[in-house]
Formats: sequence, C-alpha cells, structure tokens
Amino acid sequence: MIATPSRREILHYAGAGTAAAMLPAGAFAAATDPWRRARDIAARVRPPTFRSRTFDIVRHGARGDGRTLCTAAIASAIDACAKAGGGRVLVPAGRFLTGAVHLRSNVELHLADDATLAFSTDPADYPMVFTRWEGIELINYSPFVYAHGQSNIALTGRGTLDGQADAQNWWSWKGKWGGTIDHGWREGMPDQRKARAILFQMAENGVPVEKRRFGDGHYLRPAFVQPYACENVLIEGVRLINSPFWNIHPVLCRNIVLRGVRVEGHGPNNDGCDPESVDHMLIEGCTFDTGDDCIAVNSGRNADGRRLATPSQNILIRNCHMKEGHGGVVVGSQISGAARWVFAEKCRMDSPDLWYAIRFKNNALRGGLLENFHYRDLDVGEVGRAAIACDFNYEEGADGPFKPQLRNIVVERLRARKAVRVIDSQGLPGAPVEGITLRDCAFDGVTEKSIVRHTSGLRLERVRINGRAVDRLETV
Repeated sequence: MIATPSRREILHYAGAGTAAAMLPAGAFAAATDPWRRARDIAARVRPPTFRSRTFDIVRHGARGDGRTLCTAAIASAIDACAKAGGGRVLVPAGRFLTGAVHLRSNVELHLADDATLAFSTDPADYPMVFTRWEGIELINYSPFVYAHGQSNIALTGRGTLDGQADAQNWWSWKGKWGGTIDHGWREGMPDQRKARAILFQMAENGVPVEKRRFGDGHYLRPAFVQPYACENVLIEGVRLINSPFWNIHPVLCRNIVLRGVRVEGHGPNNDGCDPESVDHMLIEGCTFDTGDDCIAVNSGRNADGRRLATPSQNILIRNCHMKEGHGGVVVGSQISGAARWVFAEKCRMDSPDLWYAIRFKNNALRGGLLENFHYRDLDVGEVGRAAIACDFNYEEGADGPFKPQLRNIVVERLRARKAVRVIDSQGLPGAPVEGITLRDCAFDGVTEKSIVRHTSGLRLERVRINGRAVDRLETV
C-alpha cells in the first residue's frame, strides 16, 4: 500500500501538472520511481557554510593536558565567534577536559586531527536544559554537545570526542541490562528505572514539560550530541567513543548532514544515530559499531509523540558500515509521531553480534503510521537473528489502544551471506504489517524458517534462498 501524494508533491515530481493532479489516489505515487525522491533529498540537503575566521580555544584559556577543566574557555571561544558573526572554533592537538559544550548559530566546532574533547564524568558539569529522553521532553542534564533553536552549526574534523563512560561512570545508571559487557551495575545500586517510570507517567498525564524536572538523583543519562530544534546542521569526520547513552540525537531538526563519522561504543543504549522528528537528513559514509541500534529513526514516545505530532521523514542513508548492534537500519520504537520516506542504499552490515539488518519496532502503546521505506544494494555479511524484522510485539506489544501501522517496505538487491532466517514479521490481530516486497535478493546461510504472522502483501520477486529460487517463504 502506498501513501497518496499531496498535490504539491505531484506537481513537484511531475513537473507540471494538470494531468498528474487528476490521477486517482495513489496512482501517481505507484507509478513514480521512489528513488527520485531520494535523489531530491540528496540535492536539497546542503551543509552550512561558515566565515573564514578561527577562534582557537587555547587563546581563550584552554589547556590540552587532559586534567584542566576547559568548559569556560571553550564557551568563551564559542561566544566570541558567535558575536563576531560566526566562523570556526578550533580545538587543536591535545586532550581537553570539558563539561557540556553548547553550540551557537553560525559556529563550527572543529577538532584537529590529534585533538580530543574528553568529557567530564562529574554530572555537575552538565547543567539542566530542555531536552528529550527516550522520546519524551523534559528538563535534565545537558547533552555533552548541545544546541537548542540554533541555525548553521557544525561539529567537524578528524579528532575524537571521548564521553569517558564506562562501568564506573554513567553506564551503571541503566540498571539491569542484558548486554555482553560489564556496565558496572550491581543489585542494590541506584539506577534510572524509578525516574524513567515517573517521566513516562508525567507525559501520559499531560504534565507541562517545565515541571518534568529530573537531573541529580534521578539517573537519566544524557545523550552525547544533541542538536534540538535546529536548522542546517553538519556533523562530519569526527570519532565518538564511550558515550553514556545515545550518541548522535538530532531532535526536531531540519536539513542535517551526518557524514564520515565513526561511532564506537558498546555500553547500554549506545545507539549510533537516532534522528527524531527530523525532516531532510543525509547520513553517508559513516561507521557504526555500537551496543544498540546503529541507526534508529524515531518521532516521540506515546502521548508525547502524539502531542508534538512531528514525523521523521525524508531521510537518506547511504554508503555506511554497520558493525555490532541490535539493528543496522531501524525504525522505532519511539515512533508515535510517525515516520515516512526513509531510504537506505549501498550499505555494508556484518557481525554475528548484529541482530538484524533491517528492523521495525512498534506496539499498541506507541501507535503511529510508518510508511514508504525503500532499501537497495545492501551487502549483509552475517546477522545473528534475521535479515529483516517487523515487530509489533516490542516491549508492551498488544497492550495498548493505539493501532500501529507499517506499510510499503521495498527491499531490493539485498545480499546476505549468513542470515539465520530471512524475515521475522509479526503484526498484531487487526493491525497487520502491510506490503513487504523483496526483489532481486539473495539470502544464504539460512538455517531457520521465517516467521510471518499478521502480515499481508508479502511479495517475493526473483529471490534466492540458499542458492535456490523461491516464490514464497517457508514459515514456522
């Protein structure tokens, strides 16, 4: 099933349009190459540019000895740059210890090749700000690199951002966790679970965001890099390691480029990139080696997602490498505000600890309409559970009044060398997954039958499993 295009979309993609505008509902979308839209996203998304002036943080008092706290010096350089009309704030070679870094409009924070920003492990170095945590707005610790309501901002260079999270710092706040590494938590230690439940209930009760105050004593870990309600954002070249929580989390942003970034971290909830309620985003040439989903598209959780009602849309992912993680390209589960028009091409995914190449997560407490997902030319080496998963039983599953909807998924030229099973698609009674097309795909190393429940419109076109051409899947 394909969404009906708006008149504006019809005119844009047809070029002129009396005839196109008169087409029956859905007919034009069905006849139009969806990858033309992907090319349009690539053409429209443009990185910001900056004035050719440089503000070296050392000149503002920063010391790259790894011990001196440089938060004020970095803030001074950013402030001077912004007041001068913008430019580059340079982090030169050295290891600079810092608390929260807040970007401002028209400022590029650039890390030189041998530069490291090492983020303090003291929560007091992260002031309370307006943020979003697991899809819900609140007042909490500042993300390590943060911007709110800014335009034309960038984080660039070949240097490293080290969150310094480990079993002694931040990670234990997760509480009980099924990960493979020791994250430091032991029975009886404080953790996030109580605060998380309170936050979720506040959102359901409609408590104003300014009264959802957490921070000290609540153990909700901050994100690593979070531009919030920003426009024209560039994150390029940098390496992120040892995040306390989600790594790159653009929220309610428009026109975002994430290019050539390396994300490494296997702590709890160390998602690589979580675009949330964004419009027009390009993710290309990145490497994700994470303790959770590599890329997870979100749009708000439960009542908060429905309150803001802002979908994630027009996202193009290409030429990326997904290593360890729960899923390569994932949609959900904080997805109540909807998601549509997500494209992924020419990506490589390979690890026995990568659970799924393509994954959708939703349930009847989230709801939300998910539609129009197009993936092609994916090189999948090994995945631990299935090549493709559509899961409406995630967390609360059927326990909720909001119907999840997922439709129009097209996967072309996916090659999997060791897939365990081809697909695990489980909708709910009365809420089926609709319209999955697998075209020109090959799945080898398949040892388990597929799981297909409450799923309609599954089509196989020129598909091979373990070297044999098939027109339908063997299912349990």
